[in-house]
Parts: sequence; C-alpha cells; structure tokens
Amino acid sequence: MEVSLHPVTKENYERVCDLEVSKEQEEFVSENTWSLVESFYEGYVTRAICSDGEVVGFFMWVQETSNKISIWRFMIDKQFQNQGLGRRALHLALNEIKKVKALKEIEISYSPQNPVAKNFYSSFGFKEVGMDDDMLAIISI
Repeated sequence: MEVSLHPVTKENYERVCDLEVSKEQEEFVSENTWSLVESFYEGYVTRAICSDGEVVGFFMWVQETSNKISIWRFMIDKQFQNQGLGRRALHLALNEIKKVKALKEIEISYSPQNPVAKNFYSSFGFKEVGMDDDMLAIISI
C-alpha cells in the first residue's frame, strides 16, 4: 500500500473529520474536527494520511519555538490499523518536519497508559524525557 501525506483542504477535511479510532483508543486521541478548528485559528500544520488515494489518518504538528516542533495529533482510522500505515506515515512526517531550518528537537507526548506508544515511538528514535500530563519523548536533530 502506498502511503502519502497531503495538506488538509476543503476537498478532504470531511473525510479527515469522519476518521475514528477504536473505543479503547478514544481516551488517548482528540477528535479530528476539534484539531482542525484549533489548527485553523492557531496556524498549526495538518496533514491527511492517505493510502492508495483514500484518507486513512491525520497528523497535526506545532512549531513551538524556532528549534522545536511538537507532534500534537497522530491517528490512523480503526479500519486501517495494524497494516503498517502508521509506521510509514510517521516516517514521512518526520522527514517533512526535519526540513525545517534551525530545528533541533521533535517532541511527542502520549499517555503512559497507552500500551503501544512507548515501543512504537522509541523505534523511531524518540527518547522519553519526563512527564507533564503525559509522557514526553523527543528526537534530537
């Protein structure tokens, strides 16, 4: 399956809003509709994750400082999980984020109760650095 990232636009935002995670994951992931509203007013970067032309997931990241970007949202729709799409999408997102000049750090946070997150993110080089409300992990560039 081919995976690509595309800006969220008026042509695909409804498909992004219709994406859902499983009931067990709902406490770990914000609704995409809310994230898109937030991004519109705050200027955050959003990407639709597509596979073979179909919207299957969503990313949102925020440039916190001139040298730090935080990934605030990342989800794959429940019917497309466990197919390697999230792994390929995160690889693409990290490559895009790393093109930002002066970038020194990429941060992600996740619930310590999320059973998959730690191993998944550490496989990309994220190192846990502590807690705020969630676990914080970073990649130093």
